Amino acid sequence: MRICFVADAADIHTQRWAGYFANRGDDVHIISFDEPSEDLGDINMHVLRTVGTKITILKYTINPLYVLKQFKKLIKEIKPDIIHGHSVRDHTIIAILTGFHPFVVTAWGSDVLIYPKESMVMRYAVPFTLRRADLITSDGENTKEAMINMGIGSERINRIMQGIDTKKFNPSCGYEKLRKELKIFDSLAVISTRRFGAIHDVETLIKAIPLVLKRISDAKFIIIGEGEQKDFLIGLAKSLNIFDATRFLGWIPNNKLPIYLTSTDIHVSTSLSDSGLSAATAEAMACGLPVIITDFGDNRRWVEDGVSGFIVPLKDPEALAEKIIYLLRNEDLRKEFGMRGRKVIEERNDYYKEMEKMKSIYIDLVGRYKS
Repeated sequence: MRICFVADAADIHTQRWAGYFANRGDDVHIISFDEPSEDLGDINMHVLRTVGTKITILKYTINPLYVLKQFKKLIKEIKPDIIHGHSVRDHTIIAILTGFHPFVVTAWGSDVLIYPKESMVMRYAVPFTLRRADLITSDGENTKEAMINMGIGSERINRIMQGIDTKKFNPSCGYEKLRKELKIFDSLAVISTRRFGAIHDVETLIKAIPLVLKRISDAKFIIIGEGEQKDFLIGLAKSLNIFDATRFLGWIPNNKLPIYLTSTDIHVSTSLSDSGLSAATAEAMACGLPVIITDFGDNRRWVEDGVSGFIVPLKDPEALAEKIIYLLRNEDLRKEFGMRGRKVIEERNDYYKEMEKMKSIYIDLVGRYKS
């Protein structure tokens, strides 16, 4: 097949989906406003120009007619069998106007859960785009429900997980040298791998740290990520006199995350919203880490509180600290949670199984339109 992804080429999810089909021999193209963060190998990249600023849709201020013209030209040149728009935002909203079929749209989460509530443009553009897609996928029941509430028929929405490569993310990746480099060799360590944005609320974790240190003074906290709140979070850690116990490591390439995850002891996600189970949490579970996550959306469908992890209220540093302390003091429970969590990912969120489901959908749609 010749598959054209309309997506953010710098995002790891885009790279995973496109990479799977490129590796199986399909002719894969990505149309994006952004350059990829690394060489994508056999994938054909097409970066759109956004000159002629006119309208702000979400992230970009663009001239929609100018961008639409670029899309039409590229589609005519590429001659794809199918187009797949990832995230119902700027690029997908414009691409759907080309009238190309078959066109698949994948909702990523905030595009249907949050942005339509915050933006008048998105309130109309998101359901407009979804109605014109031939098929929709999402990885969360909460995301599916949000789209149904927009008037999208449930029969048009397929559940396809983003998928975790459980061969790459596995418990055997531990790296003692890294623990020495991070100066956590003799300490138990908690890790967060969420972006530094308000929606991911890393602030609550930072506020929980001094409460943990009062009880377990040598605990360490590995904070991986980038984002608009970076300076604020570092400043908060300093103001709470916990900066020496934290390691702000910035952005880490996804292929290096397994050694960081398996070199620590507990994974925490304090996010306020995700579609389905966040990739960050799923990666940690695949690595055999016990997880502590916040109580919203589909999280209870994936983590059974007190059995395969802990679930805590939103924006509650005290409750979070209590569970961190409890897990740090109970090695056997950490191992049990980790083992059960990995099994959940192997059974319900395996990358290769999910991409094979997507392949079948592509083949069916392409066959219908060709016939």
